[in-house]
Amino acid sequence: MGGNLHIKADRISFFNTVFRLNMKNSTIIRVVLFGALAIIGIIAIQTYLLVNTWNAEAKEFQEKVNIALQNVAKQFEKLGSTTPTYDLINQVSSNYYVVDINNTINANNLEIFLRRELEEVGLREDFEYGIYNCDTRKMAYGKYISYSQEAMSHVNEPKQQLPVHDHDNFLYYFGVRFPNREAQILDSMKLAIILSVILFVTILFFMYSIFIILRQKRLSEMQKDFINNMTHEFKTPISTIKISSEVFLNSPEINGNKRLLQYASIINEQNQRLNKQVEKVLQLAKIERENFKLNKEKIDLHELLDNILNSVKLQVEKAGGQLGTDLGATNPTVYADKLHLTNILHNLLDNAMKYCKEVPNITVKTCNTPGGKVKLSIQDRGLGIAKENLSKIFDKFYRVPTGDVHNVKGFGLGLFYTKNICDAHGWKISIESEPDTGTSVTILLG
Repeated sequence: MGGNLHIKADRISFFNTVFRLNMKNSTIIRVVLFGALAIIGIIAIQTYLLVNTWNAEAKEFQEKVNIALQNVAKQFEKLGSTTPTYDLINQVSSNYYVVDINNTINANNLEIFLRRELEEVGLREDFEYGIYNCDTRKMAYGKYISYSQEAMSHVNEPKQQLPVHDHDNFLYYFGVRFPNREAQILDSMKLAIILSVILFVTILFFMYSIFIILRQKRLSEMQKDFINNMTHEFKTPISTIKISSEVFLNSPEINGNKRLLQYASIINEQNQRLNKQVEKVLQLAKIERENFKLNKEKIDLHELLDNILNSVKLQVEKAGGQLGTDLGATNPTVYADKLHLTNILHNLLDNAMKYCKEVPNITVKTCNTPGGKVKLSIQDRGLGIAKENLSKIFDKFYRVPTGDVHNVKGFGLGLFYTKNICDAHGWKISIESEPDTGTSVTILLG
């Protein structure tokens, strides 16, 4: 029957673990999914803006070219040419335009008109032109006009022959091509492109950060699982050692031998210390998993302190120190979890004893605040804490450097645990300290 209950308990524990893992995985999946959707949305919007900017720049370029070429045609009209009323300008490709003049064209006049009218509309872009020869039915190449510093000033041979415009009504026309049109539009979009690059780098950094966070979370979960498993495995041998040490302590043969009794007492004492550390780690694991519950009840703080201070006073006096009290609270009732409150009081008193100079000198005070709360202070005249370390004392595994003092033991979990329990209760904890003067820990209990 006991075996069946044990198996059922294991199954329940297994399913609870699987449920928690599924909850964690679903949270991670949601974070990654929403992050991916956000990235896709940002990329889509930025792409849309870039395409719109490109189209706007291309449209503006096209309008300026049309105005300039219409003005060129008007200049030829002044010279006696009769230009058509419609189909005057044809855009053969994105960067190639032909203009029907309907009369013979002078190359020198054409170059002058093109330069002037293009500059008039604000286009100082490289271009090349050619004139259609109706006898050979080919484009006679004119010149390549460059505005760049390294000018290709007058290149008579084209890199690529201007294409003939296949139109039956076009007999006398010229063609203008802007070979660097795409590069010029890209140059005008320089700011938008730079911002897009910055956005792209930001997205990459965000994705890398998500990857690092997920990896750190996985490593953190592995660490927590290892610590939890390790502490649970410690419980059985600790219990066995406890039972064995108690058997030794209760044995008449051991009690009759001072040396063996001393060793048995040491085993029992160190086993209790180890058990406290294991319990502390297990409690912290519950806090970090956020699946622990506070069993709050009305507690007389003074009565609880009396029980704790009686055992602590023996240790303090044994070490040659003093433990003073000033329990001035007229209403010492607090609403708290008795187990956790007891633990944090032991932690704070234990720290006051460990971080003393030569002998512990501790004072415990209570009083009521105007708001009806209970203020608890634990003061010592010990080593104190430097200002640069005060901001870190509630961090997990952090231990205050003690210089030449090497007998201070612990894992840096006590104050971390204390802070978490205070936060869970909604209490405010603060620490004031001066090196070589002492430390005062104050908790405002609701």
